[in-house]
Amino acid sequence: MSVTRRDPPHSSRIADWYDGADLLDCYAAPLPPGHDGDIRTIARAILDRPSWWFRALLGIRDGFARSAGLQTTGDIRRAVSAETRVAFFPIRAQSADEIILGEDDRHLDFRLSLLTERGADGAATVFATTVVHCRNRLGRAYLAAITPFHHLVVRSSLGRAEAAGFVAD
Repeated sequence: MSVTRRDPPHSSRIADWYDGADLLDCYAAPLPPGHDGDIRTIARAILDRPSWWFRALLGIRDGFARSAGLQTTGDIRRAVSAETRVAFFPIRAQSADEIILGEDDRHLDFRLSLLTERGADGAATVFATTVVHCRNRLGRAYLAAITPFHHLVVRSSLGRAEAAGFVAD
């Protein structure tokens, strides 16, 4: 696995979210040579096959969210058509080389950019940039609780997708 922590790309359409973010991070992985770079396929490869332990964490998260009156992943999935989401993440914007996923809730606003860039040598890299802006104490408490897991989940999800050649099921 060659997932690395990187500076968030300034070419992302969410770059204007970077200033003042409560969480800003970016991880990157190389796309295999010859990959067509279809951004929706890349997003599905990263997000549609979560590890068992991530699914367990989501179950715990959903239990707390439900008790706090916040949206669960199931609520989001049911509210957004399959064509306008990846996994349970609503698509906010999409171009040929970037897909922006995210949700706004009463406790925080979240965006995930998956961006592909090609180097001068033709090698392509996918960047996964997460930005969170908290709206209140509940958002800050939630973010503090999930941040350590967030880093593990992003690295694992990118690594699993890389191992599978960034091909979606």
